[in-house]
Amino acid sequence: MKLMLDVDIKSPSKKITYSDNIFLIGSCFTDHIGRRLHELKFNVLQNPNGILFDPVSVSKSLNSYINSKQYEHSDLFYLNELWQSWNHHSVFSGMVAGEVLKRINECQIKAHDHLQTSDWLIITLGSSFSYRLVENNRPVANCHRAPGQWFTKHLLATEETVICLEESMQYLKSFNPALKIIFTISPVRHIRDGVVENNRSKARLIEAVHCLVDKYDHIHYFPAYELVIDVLRDYRFYDIDLVHPNYAATEFVFNKFEQSFISEEARVIMEEIKRINNGYKHKPFQPETESHKLFLLNTLHAVKRLQERLPMLDFSKEINYFSTGSYL
Repeated sequence: MKLMLDVDIKSPSKKITYSDNIFLIGSCFTDHIGRRLHELKFNVLQNPNGILFDPVSVSKSLNSYINSKQYEHSDLFYLNELWQSWNHHSVFSGMVAGEVLKRINECQIKAHDHLQTSDWLIITLGSSFSYRLVENNRPVANCHRAPGQWFTKHLLATEETVICLEESMQYLKSFNPALKIIFTISPVRHIRDGVVENNRSKARLIEAVHCLVDKYDHIHYFPAYELVIDVLRDYRFYDIDLVHPNYAATEFVFNKFEQSFISEEARVIMEEIKRINNGYKHKPFQPETESHKLFLLNTLHAVKRLQERLPMLDFSKEINYFSTGSYL
C-alpha cells in the first residue's frame, strides 16, 4: 500500500560536489538548506542581505552584488532608535549608522567575490507580495515594523516576476558564465496574507520559475514546496504555528535534495562528516573515562584522515575538540 505520493524530481546532469562554491539567497527556507550544507562542510554563502521573500528583493540584491554596490549614509533611515536599510533584514539594524554601513558593505564585498566564483546559486522564493513605500513607490525587502500606512502591498503578476528574475538571470550569466541556478519555492505559508491569497501568491511564483526553467538549460527546479504540501500533507510535519515545517519535514526535504542534486561521491563524504558531527556534538557524562578518551582518539584519527583527503575543507574546530576535549 502506498502511503505517499511520488514527486518526479529532475536531476541535473552535473551535480554538486565538495569542490563547488554555493551561494544561497531568499526566504527563511534558504537558511534551512544553507545551514545543513554548512554543517556538512560545503563552501556556502547565504543571504548576505538577510532573509528575503519576494522576487523583486531577491533580484535587486543579486544585481547589487554583481555591481559591488557600496551603501552610503543616505541609504539608511532612522526608526525605533535604530539605523535601518529598506534592502536588508533587521539583523543589520543598529544604533550607530557607521557600524550598520560597515556590516552591510563588508557583506556586499563578500557576496560579490563569492558569487563571481560560485558554481551554484540556490534561490528560494517565498511570496509574490511586494511592499512599496507610499512616498516614492520604492520596493522594500523588509518593513522593519514601520507604520502600515507607509506602504502599499502589491501582488506581483506572473509576468512581472518573470521579467524581474530573467533580467537578473541574464546579468548573472554575463557576470559568471559557469553559474548553475536552482530555484525552490518555500513551503512556508504566509497565512497573514490569507489562505487564498497565499495560494495565489505561491502559484504565481511556481509558474514564473517554470517559465525560466523551461527556457534555460542552466536553470533547475527543486520541488521543496510540493514535497511538503503534496507528499507530507500532514500537520504533524509542522511547527506549533501550523505554518513552518518542523525538523522532520526539513530533514525529509533535505534528503530529497541530497539524492537529486548532490553527487554520489559527495554523499559518501557527507555520511563521514555526519558521523564526525555527531561525535562533536556528543556531551559525555564522564569525560575522564578511558572509553571516552579512546573515542576522542579514534575520532581524531578519522578527522585527520578526512582532512588529508579533502584539504579544502576546514576541520580545525573538530581537530581541536577531539585533541583536547574542549570546544574552540
